Amino acid sequence: MEEMINEIKSWIYEAGEVIKKSFQADDLVVDTKSGRTDLVTNLDKATQDFLTERIMNFDPNAKILGEENGKDQLEDFSGRVFIIDPIDGTMNFVLEHENFCIMVAVYEQGVGKLGFVYDVMKDEFLWGGRNIGVYCNDQKINPPKDISLSEGLVGLNHVMYQKDSWHVQKMGEVALGVRMTGCAGYELISLAMGRRAAYISRLAPWDYAAGGVLIEELGLRMSNINGDPLKLAGRELFVAATPKAYENIMEIKN
Repeated sequence: MEEMINEIKSWIYEAGEVIKKSFQADDLVVDTKSGRTDLVTNLDKATQDFLTERIMNFDPNAKILGEENGKDQLEDFSGRVFIIDPIDGTMNFVLEHENFCIMVAVYEQGVGKLGFVYDVMKDEFLWGGRNIGVYCNDQKINPPKDISLSEGLVGLNHVMYQKDSWHVQKMGEVALGVRMTGCAGYELISLAMGRRAAYISRLAPWDYAAGGVLIEELGLRMSNINGDPLKLAGRELFVAATPKAYENIMEIKN
């Protein structure tokens, strides 16, 4: 396990350096997928290809679920599965040059074992997993304080907030404030580090798999908006929070 952890960390750091250097060049190609706000770049695709190559060299029998390059569906989660989001927060990457993450999760027999979430520009790397704890860079972190929704900030999807889906505006009123960063990895790091009480959005598996392993190891709660386990398939209405804030959200959303 230690060997695999060190390998994955080295791949992610290497990918992060390539991304940082890309800001000095003028060769970024930006395209859209499902709509004008759903961006993808040549670097998203290249980063996923790089990580996939490293994974297959390390474990030729592994399966890959990733956002790009036709790897966005996987029906069989037996064996070892790597779930990749090469650049989470692509619009932030393109327009802000910050607030984006590289994320990798390792699942075995359908169970999340390891998670890696790297905020590239802030150099904040959360990693760890089931029964080994969670680390920020190389410092083991303690579980965040179990605060209620009214004691902290809530991260929200801006479309859900505009439409007041599942009464999220009320959740924002109960919380001390609302934050909309456009990056699931950033929000899940913030939740793990105690900077959020909750995070609610519409996410795909690669958006939450890595961070989900970490926050559950820290005793935080995660599910779909109805309280059911996440399916690792398609987009779902995602909720993650401290135990107290989670209960507050489940009361309000009805």
